[in-house]
Amino acid sequence: MSDTIPASLQETLAHIGPVKERFRIEADQRLDQLTKPPGSLGQLEAIAAQCYAITEGSWPVPPRKAAYVFAADHGVTREGVSAYPSAVTAQMVENFLHGGAAINVLARLHDVQLTIIDVGVDADFPAHAALWQRKVRRGSRNLRVEPAMSPRELADALHVGMEAANDACSRDASLVAAGEMGIGNTTAASALAAALTRQPVEAVTGTGTGISSTARQSKQQVIGEALDRHLPLWRTETVAPLEALRCVGGLEIAAMTGFFLGAARHRKIIVVDGFIATAAAALAVALAPPVRDYLLAGHRSEEPGHTYLLRHLGITPILDLRMRLGEGTGAVLAMPIITSAMYILTEMATFASAGVSTANA
Repeated sequence: MSDTIPASLQETLAHIGPVKERFRIEADQRLDQLTKPPGSLGQLEAIAAQCYAITEGSWPVPPRKAAYVFAADHGVTREGVSAYPSAVTAQMVENFLHGGAAINVLARLHDVQLTIIDVGVDADFPAHAALWQRKVRRGSRNLRVEPAMSPRELADALHVGMEAANDACSRDASLVAAGEMGIGNTTAASALAAALTRQPVEAVTGTGTGISSTARQSKQQVIGEALDRHLPLWRTETVAPLEALRCVGGLEIAAMTGFFLGAARHRKIIVVDGFIATAAAALAVALAPPVRDYLLAGHRSEEPGHTYLLRHLGITPILDLRMRLGEGTGAVLAMPIITSAMYILTEMATFASAGVSTANA
């Protein structure tokens, strides 16, 4: 089935273009002139060159950083795919708003503006300065037996993400990240990972919040049945990304997809978090291949499907700390490294300016 693209999304897609290669070449040339052996800073040099190309040589000092955590519930939790009850989604949103979660600690430490967005939690929250109330519906449907979202719900969730990207632009943020909270969302992400990479369900499905091996097998069965029901040709044919997202995704994954598309439109440095966020990033790239130019992988998750998605996108993770928390924590942890790479490019002396002799041929 081919995708039907909402009008607001079409407008965003029309404005996403690749980075200009001349800026990457300019960055590489400067990196080779800095007072160090060529290539001696390893991945930092690639990060610096990519960021320089994204920002077209303009690097604000200090850079502004923003992270958006999208929260939603999942109907598939009725199948016993998570070690935690669905109520934990709302409880964790409350924890975010009280500043007690890991993402709150890291955002405070690294001066990252944090916004929590309710795009589909099965609960109501009082007004809060850090909370956007954008509920599309009270959780997605059970993807095992019916599509997770209707076409209208999918379009609305995508729009929430694009709205957040516009907000990041209005804040003049240079580095942006999307995190998530949603009990059951590793099931949706595993289904998407299998569909996008054509890997077996068993290869891309992990333990999520810490389920047993027996529960993991049941989870794999749920995912396999969902894919065969909604995307019967997923093993042999390229799936239509919006149809895959609508049928086996989730509201927060759809919102993150919209966010990544909007952030690429605004030429932001996008720091992708873990497994769930990378599933959304892969969908964004499927919809608009130039989005790939704007993505940096904050870390590699312990979830097995994440490695397959990173390979699918051709992205090397910055950190590998055996994390599987989500919330945007891995992305925010990587932001100081990205900032360091850019400062090295722009502030480190060259051989000529420092009066240092270059290496012999």
